[in-house]
Amino acid sequence: MSKFTNEAKQLLEYIGGKENISAVSHCVTRMRFVLNDESKADVKKIEALKSVKGTFTQAGQFQVIIGNEVSSFYNDFAEVSGVDGVSKDAAKQAARQNMNVVQRMLAHLAEIFTPLIPAIIVGGLILGFRNIIGDIKLLEDGTKTITQVYQFWSGVHSFLWLIGEAIFFFLPVGITWSISKKMGATQILGIVLGLTLVSPQLLNAYAVAGAKEIPVWNFGFAQVKMIGYQAQVIPAILAGFVLANLELKLRKIVPEYISMIVVPFLALIPTVLIAHVILGPLGWKIGSAISTVVYAGLTSSFSWLFASIFGFVYAPLVITGLHHMTNAIDLQLIGQFGGTSLWPMIALSNIAQGSAVLAMIYLNRDNEEEKQVSIPAAISCYLGVTEPAMFGINLKYVFPFLAAMIGSAAAAVVSVGSKVMANSIGVGGLPGILSIKPQNMLSFALAMLIAIVVPFVLTIIFAKKRGLKKDK
Repeated sequence: MSKFTNEAKQLLEYIGGKENISAVSHCVTRMRFVLNDESKADVKKIEALKSVKGTFTQAGQFQVIIGNEVSSFYNDFAEVSGVDGVSKDAAKQAARQNMNVVQRMLAHLAEIFTPLIPAIIVGGLILGFRNIIGDIKLLEDGTKTITQVYQFWSGVHSFLWLIGEAIFFFLPVGITWSISKKMGATQILGIVLGLTLVSPQLLNAYAVAGAKEIPVWNFGFAQVKMIGYQAQVIPAILAGFVLANLELKLRKIVPEYISMIVVPFLALIPTVLIAHVILGPLGWKIGSAISTVVYAGLTSSFSWLFASIFGFVYAPLVITGLHHMTNAIDLQLIGQFGGTSLWPMIALSNIAQGSAVLAMIYLNRDNEEEKQVSIPAAISCYLGVTEPAMFGINLKYVFPFLAAMIGSAAAAVVSVGSKVMANSIGVGGLPGILSIKPQNMLSFALAMLIAIVVPFVLTIIFAKKRGLKKDK
């Protein structure tokens, strides 16, 4: 008998039996079920299992948080249930039957950006490091930067821009590739499409306003402006979906024996033309409008209100999956304004949730069973992964979740009020300070302190008012 055999049998029973499972897979910490009837799942009994840290439903999947031993639990579950597991992609595909139109759109958005996050994190760290050595005057009584004094670091500064430029300026290439991969289209066509949006022969979109003359493709009867969409998110998303859908439709109607030649030709050329004539300008206007509105909210006299609302509601947004839409807004802000004030607030929300769990660890410090769940959850939260803490501890008791939301809002007000901006997204929790612009790091550190202290203190206060006593 394996370690989780008994609990796996119980989970199978509480989930509604084998016949209620349409698909099952697992990720780093969670079992992901697509259920035929979610009402048959007994959530209270499932969450009472020793190995289960919590449950939640997201993107059409009933997810059971196990923790770091999820792969072992999954193997035991597959053995006792006789249910063959599927890949995460297959599970997501099956889950769409339980999703409405808005949920499907958000799921698509999340799946586009997930493969890009590692590169975006690296890019943010590189830009932050370049700013420290190239922009902050740390040497010779605060009169010179490191790059001005040392040739080696000047070379490093110049070299690292090669990577930073590749990640952010050419981001549309990653987006169109990711869409092609996700939708089952030809990935190299997605890459080529992305390259046509950022080609060096195109005028950089951000240089259009100051350009004396915009180059054009002259077809005689019509002219198309040769404008690039470097660092642009929405034009790339629109173009990527057009290409993938067009290719998939062509595959269905073009005979297989000429498909290899005809389909790429008829899919790529029209899409590139449509991208530069319609989708690019349209996407640019949409993206600029969204980022301008958000930026105005973050810099207006009511920025404190905007920040407090965003900081307060971000954690609930994570529960619904709506938080994925902030990725596109963040990247648009970075491209248009050179940084984003949203991501720092997200990192602070991560920290606040972890601090609420830390308070619960203190309140239950003599409860060994509780600590087995809460200590790993707090650590993961401080590193930017909030699900174990939110679903395993904070939502279970409710008041720590509320305390974290309040602390997050307070920290967000300080962050926005101090005009803190991040170079990149992806680095969350306590390491989030590495993505902050160097000149804002001190202000962000203060906001981090608030995100640590306020939720901790409020959680203890709320616990005392509720009469919660630590186990002895």
